[in-house]
Amino acid sequence: MRSFNLASLVVAGIVALATRTPGAKAFIGGRSAGGRQTSRLQAASGYKLGAKKEGVLVNNRYVVEALEKALPDGVKMSEVALLRFALQFPDAKDAERALKSALSWRQGKGKHIVDAAADAVAKATADGGWDNEAVRDAAPHAAIINKYIGPKSVITLSTDDGDLVYVIRASAIDDKKLMDEATVEQVCDFFLYAKEVHNIVANARSEQTGRMCSVIFANDISGVRKAPDRRFSKALTSSSDQYEDLYPSLAGPTMILNLPFVLQAFVGLLKPLFPKSVQERLVFKRAPVLAGLKELTPLATSDKTKTSFVKEVKTLLP
Repeated sequence: MRSFNLASLVVAGIVALATRTPGAKAFIGGRSAGGRQTSRLQAASGYKLGAKKEGVLVNNRYVVEALEKALPDGVKMSEVALLRFALQFPDAKDAERALKSALSWRQGKGKHIVDAAADAVAKATADGGWDNEAVRDAAPHAAIINKYIGPKSVITLSTDDGDLVYVIRASAIDDKKLMDEATVEQVCDFFLYAKEVHNIVANARSEQTGRMCSVIFANDISGVRKAPDRRFSKALTSSSDQYEDLYPSLAGPTMILNLPFVLQAFVGLLKPLFPKSVQERLVFKRAPVLAGLKELTPLATSDKTKTSFVKEVKTLLP
């Protein structure tokens, strides 16, 4: 993975390790042991969580302007979208190559995903709120995949500051039954669509608020007892291998939550198994509010539960 496949940290017998970070699956939408530390964890590369857009832009203006000039005729991208490429690729030529590669996907193989996500977000926000069903229904191969991946297992929330919190409980996904019905390519498309939705929302919020919005991953390991279906892992890996190239500087902290007690002593051994780019923002913590839920749905249906968990997230971040 190069950035974030939440491939699932998996426990099997002792542990069947995690695959990288978070892969997208569906949507709705600190205090450390040594004391409180604020804004030390980098949100992807180049800026701290909660950084002001203008401050970040000042230090990357040259590359952003170079990217603006490199855009093909008729192609428009927001300043925040270009800034994310500049942050991930500080050298202007590297940034231009990365941008052109991403545009090639967006205008070619991934065009149906990009268009579907844009239309879905427009419908979801048409009344000034958020209609999650519009987003779920528009997902690629939704008729098959939505039967297995939904708000019981995967959900996206917002912090009070505007960051997205992508919560995933791998044990609630029947990945074998899913992969018996869907192909690896179909599931990969579904995950990329979810990432595109996050990208649209995060960039729009960044432009509106002047604060760089990131996606925080909350990977709940509660209930995991076996390794994921290999076809499911392949789909996760396929989508995640493209993440940093297509959505640079979007990923924030990656939290591995509720690791079984017997494994907590081995955190120091688990961390090196993740890619270096993920290790920099990896957090292993207990999340009692999340662990106490039989399923994730109350995070969307109960204001009290949602508020409690969002507050919990703030205490978990370094």
